[in-house]
Amino acid sequence: MEDRKHMGKQKEGVVMPVAPSMQEMDTSYIEFIKNIKQEISKQRVSITLAANSSMICLYWKIGKAILEKQEVEGWGTKVIDRMSKDLCDEFPDMKGFSARNIKYMRKFALSWDDYEFVQQVVAQIPWRTNIKLLDKISDKECRIWYAKQAICNGWSSNILEVQIQGKLFERTGGTVNNFEVSLPKSDSDMARDIFKDPYLFDFLGTDMPRREIEIERKLIEHIQQFLLELGQGFAYVGRQVHLEVGGQDFYIDLLFYHLKLRCYVVIELKACDFEPGFVAQLNMYQNIVNDLLRHPDDKPTIGLLLVKGKNKTIVEYSLAGYQNPIGVAEWKNQIARSLPEELKSSLPTIEEIERALDE
Repeated sequence: MEDRKHMGKQKEGVVMPVAPSMQEMDTSYIEFIKNIKQEISKQRVSITLAANSSMICLYWKIGKAILEKQEVEGWGTKVIDRMSKDLCDEFPDMKGFSARNIKYMRKFALSWDDYEFVQQVVAQIPWRTNIKLLDKISDKECRIWYAKQAICNGWSSNILEVQIQGKLFERTGGTVNNFEVSLPKSDSDMARDIFKDPYLFDFLGTDMPRREIEIERKLIEHIQQFLLELGQGFAYVGRQVHLEVGGQDFYIDLLFYHLKLRCYVVIELKACDFEPGFVAQLNMYQNIVNDLLRHPDDKPTIGLLLVKGKNKTIVEYSLAGYQNPIGVAEWKNQIARSLPEELKSSLPTIEEIERALDE
């Protein structure tokens, strides 16, 4: 009879590892926990000098070590409870060695297999934000995008959660636009990534006005949330900005300046579906801003038309031939997106609210 200790079980031609005996596990574990303690001791000075980055890199190494031991020696999840007790006893002045957090370290290493990427990207954001990424996003490409955006925009974990709930990744770059033919390649790529579709104005609450002028006022009353939804780089210039041309008065709904694009952004807000004539009006406003407000160092003014609904094909035909860069997107007031699922069905839609107001 062969020594089963070294063979493992046979199952359909595959050698299955045999769970180690308690004595074997104790011997291996003692050496393993010794190495972990040594690694923590080495990193303590670095943690003090560069707390977040060093700590997250340390967490990744611990998580990676656990994964390797579990794969090679067949350790179960109970080892994490034992680790937690031993590490808390050894380092009583250090937080973060609860069993729950060590499980996150394992998940962290499992989710990010490239240590260089960990150092360069996710180690630059707080651990709490990393946990939010692990809990909320399963797709790796999507998780990478949110991690980089969190760094770029300085999002807290709470802001990150709001952006994930609002499906920012799916909405970014979604406007129907003519940027490719109206802007240089580098600017058109940046503009495409800056603008989104739809824009979510759920911070306006349930008392949603039906006239553009009222919506503008409420957006400015919630300017911080509005700027957050627009994205990084937008600086507010004014609302109902007065322009006098040819003896006539014109008023731009909302005027912004984008610090990265280095240009004015004219936003026209409509409380109805898209109509081709809206583009002509927006184009005229852009021409006026380029002539009266634009500095010689500024780039061409971009127009953003926000409507309640649109037909993509009609928008594309309507934009054809215009030299000014214009994007068209929808705006929505999704008041229920942050509520528990069981409550969402009991809330009226915006259309139902508007019908009730008309009655």
